[in-house]
Amino acid sequence: MTGTHQSPAVPSAEDFERINDLVTGHWKSQAVRAAVKLCLADHLSSGGLTAEEVAHRAGSVPDTTFRLMRACVTLGLLSADSEGRFYGTPSLAALRTDLPGSLRGHVLAVTLEAQFLAFSRLTDAVFKGGTQVEAVLGTDFFTYLEHHPDQAREFSEGLTSLTTTWVGDAASIINMTGVEVAVDVGGANGTLLYLLAEKNPTMRGIVFDRPNVLEGARAERDSRGLADRIELVGGTFFDAVPEADLYLLKFILHDWDEESCVKILRRCRAAMRPGGRIAIVEVIVGEITDPGPGGLMDLNMLAVVSGRERSLSEYDTLLTAAGLRRTSVTGARQSPQSVIEAQAS
Repeated sequence: MTGTHQSPAVPSAEDFERINDLVTGHWKSQAVRAAVKLCLADHLSSGGLTAEEVAHRAGSVPDTTFRLMRACVTLGLLSADSEGRFYGTPSLAALRTDLPGSLRGHVLAVTLEAQFLAFSRLTDAVFKGGTQVEAVLGTDFFTYLEHHPDQAREFSEGLTSLTTTWVGDAASIINMTGVEVAVDVGGANGTLLYLLAEKNPTMRGIVFDRPNVLEGARAERDSRGLADRIELVGGTFFDAVPEADLYLLKFILHDWDEESCVKILRRCRAAMRPGGRIAIVEVIVGEITDPGPGGLMDLNMLAVVSGRERSLSEYDTLLTAAGLRRTSVTGARQSPQSVIEAQAS
């Protein structure tokens, strides 16, 4: 014999349970979405309530509200007593609207109808070699959001939630030496730019995004008292971007194919002031033996948009094609994101 024969693995009861847990994931995510839409975390923040009392406050139906809340006990979001009163757990508190770093927006964005429908065609995307989002939405994801402002607001809220929760420390990582003007390219609500502005009081900034999403950026900017230092500019990064010393590309390049990414980077390089830089905030996919969270996030890119999560070498290839070179890469301390900085080559 020239080799050894490896017996096929025999699944255990735990393996069967794991598969069941995986395939019912959408039940759980949609239950969490419903809990967020009913504001359960807010209603229960000061004590226990019955389902009927919650329904009265939320404007929902008592029977179906009870069924949702009972399921939330199974999920560990709620507890209940024998008299029918429900209580929020610490996990539920992470969804409160008044909590700094709340994951409420993240839940709404991830469970967004447009994303949910696109993901239902993931198998087709694998067989056909790319997103099948137009088959379910009738157009690409971002155009769909332009025509569905309620979903666009939830998506932007999700980006703000992720920025605050995952990459808030990026404001400490990014090199701000010599930066007078920074542009948040495709910045949605502009949260990362605002964090940088608060840490660097002489810096001015521009949130640059499609006009239909800038209202959220205006509200966030004004609430932070930054209206005199932050400008809002509508446009598309495929055409041109404003002149600046620093360009922030947070969760932008992963939305697009290689050709589009190079075009975005070239637009930034063309507008960049002498000595300017680009800071790319993304999840970097690890080696095949340990891809990390980027492996699963990449499937979301495949299902919903034309982009992908990338390895560091793949980002280097994009930078080189755009006339840029990587100068540093730093992992965030409390999140899976990294900051890749680059300059003109």
